[in-house]
Amino acid sequence: MHIDAIVKSARTYEHIDPRSVGNTRRLLVSELSGGATIAQKAADLGFDLSKKSPETRAVLHEITAREHQGYAFEGAEASFELLLKKATGRYRKLFDLVGFRVLVEKRAGDIEPITEATLRLRVGDEELLTVAEGDGPVHALDGALRKALCSFYPQVGEIRLTDFKVRVVNTEEGTAAKVRTIVESTASHGETWSTVGVSTNMIEASWQALVDAVEYGLLKEKAK
Repeated sequence: MHIDAIVKSARTYEHIDPRSVGNTRRLLVSELSGGATIAQKAADLGFDLSKKSPETRAVLHEITAREHQGYAFEGAEASFELLLKKATGRYRKLFDLVGFRVLVEKRAGDIEPITEATLRLRVGDEELLTVAEGDGPVHALDGALRKALCSFYPQVGEIRLTDFKVRVVNTEEGTAAKVRTIVESTASHGETWSTVGVSTNMIEASWQALVDAVEYGLLKEKAK
């Protein structure tokens, strides 16, 4: 109701225009959102949707289902934009996962564990196998992903992972709980974005967020 009113007449909920003090209005997307929220967010991102369109309803259904699984899109708006692209037919799949394996080994005398990721991807009709070491599983997967994509999408070199957060979703499950990972990325021109992944396996949750981060960045660069 709040956002629907803001869209119709901002003064119903705002005593001043945020721009008059150098600020901007930011609408948050969650399982409590309505069609007006999705339509306005879509308009801000260059999509033409009405609050009752089938695409809007499809996005709302997907958001609700995912948030019940533990996703949170308030701090991962790039993942939300990818959902919008998929719902409106503007999404182009850049690569497919065939499989990955992550090995962590620590031997007596080692100061730090050794982490190695093996990744098999399919880009078009070509299948690639890459291996990378890293300072932990996410760093190793990120390195293997970049190795696989650099010859197809050189713009991947412009994308840099700048922050990584992990939160437990259902604490009552203890070490078997689902975890939510948020990956923040930055492009060389200064744009930043965040993506989300959820799983009972921390590496899988990290992979989901990492793939969204790379796909979002590459699709933005290709659109330019």
